Amino acid sequence: MTIREHTRAYSAKSDRLGALSLLGTVIIYLTALILAAGQSDHPLICAALVVVLAFASVRLYVLQHDCGHHALFTSKRINDAAGHLLSVPSMTPYRVMQYNHNLHHAYLGNLDHRETTEVYTMTLSEWEQARWWTRLWYRLYRNPAIMLSLGGIYAYFLAYRWPRNTMKVGPWGVVAHNIALLGFLGAIWWGLGWAGLTIWALSAVLAGMIGVFLVYLQHNFEDTYWDRKPDLDFRRATLEGSSSLDLGWLWDLGTGNIAYHDLHHFNPGIPSYRLRQCQRDLPEDLKCHGVIRWPEAIASFRLKLWDEGQQKLVSFPVPTGRAALPAE
Repeated sequence: MTIREHTRAYSAKSDRLGALSLLGTVIIYLTALILAAGQSDHPLICAALVVVLAFASVRLYVLQHDCGHHALFTSKRINDAAGHLLSVPSMTPYRVMQYNHNLHHAYLGNLDHRETTEVYTMTLSEWEQARWWTRLWYRLYRNPAIMLSLGGIYAYFLAYRWPRNTMKVGPWGVVAHNIALLGFLGAIWWGLGWAGLTIWALSAVLAGMIGVFLVYLQHNFEDTYWDRKPDLDFRRATLEGSSSLDLGWLWDLGTGNIAYHDLHHFNPGIPSYRLRQCQRDLPEDLKCHGVIRWPEAIASFRLKLWDEGQQKLVSFPVPTGRAALPAE
């Protein structure tokens, strides 16, 4: 059996499973929001509900992403309709997201098209030739504390209000999306007051952090894959250049199984509700790399630069001239 044959077996769309995944997540999202707003005087209960709400938000984003690939439902029309509706709680304009994400799939692993990636990566050679201010900017950009916090806020609260390539796809869809988002926030304020808006904002910030954490780990790990044409191998880019995370069943549930990103990139037609099983049933001889668990996931944030000579991600080089530590 080939990997293509294996993944094709999990590509069947189910309107029933799609609807259950979508409606179930919406119910959890609204329930957590309403309950958290009503428990604002009980910090621990409220905090737990904010976490649930944040993961529900991430799931809605993943389902919208499924719709962008026309992979959640059997009908393209229903996928697009659901994608537009989900764009409001996910804070992500549907058509521009779909366009930019398809570019990401098309140029995955291509060192000459890194503008299509969600997390920018410099090569070691570029770092060595960069001016001090470029190095400073990149150090700040790749700092996990900044990336996970400010990066999530910037992406979802600011950048997605007018995403890259908006003028190519159509500005009026983004304008309509932003108006709908304002209406959604107005409805929360009208129904739940300032407590509801505060709960929503906190959960959106946390969801952004979870999203950036996932986006980083999807392609930033030690043995990922980058190359330049004509040597670029698209099959290697999809399978070796994308990670497979094993962060636990609850994590998969809360993030719509998007952790199995190698199989998703190889076959984006696999619905999120089948990705986990597709990974679990993958024969050993078809696996291109091992899964990444929590210790390796955390350690991956020390990797900053693509070393074209070693063909791997590496940390920032130690400045020359530093005194060597005495041997113990």
